[in-house]
Amino acid sequence: MQQVSPAQFSEWISQATAQGLPLILDVRETWECQLASIAPAGCEVQIMPMQTVPDRLQDLDKQRPIACLCHHGGRSMQVAAFLEHHGFENITNISGGINAWSSQVDASIPVY
Repeated sequence: MQQVSPAQFSEWISQATAQGLPLILDVRETWECQLASIAPAGCEVQIMPMQTVPDRLQDLDKQRPIACLCHHGGRSMQVAAFLEHHGFENITNISGGINAWSSQVDASIPVY
């Protein structure tokens, strides 16, 4: 599984686009996404809280580049490993999560 920091994410999008429209899979709880969220150009964002992922695997394209996001990077790492175990081949974890995004990319994103 690949790791990418928020500071490197725009480069990841540029490379991933060759394989289709990249997806950020935000695995935080809905209330967390309401507090702080991102919508980088060049990709789609889908909110899918971690506990719902097993029941919603059919909603995800195994060939699509997917970057998993959470608060600090722990839950997204677990989801990324789960997806790889289920045959997803182009999975990346956004290390440091939205907390790191706030410090590395966009300080207007609330820290919670």
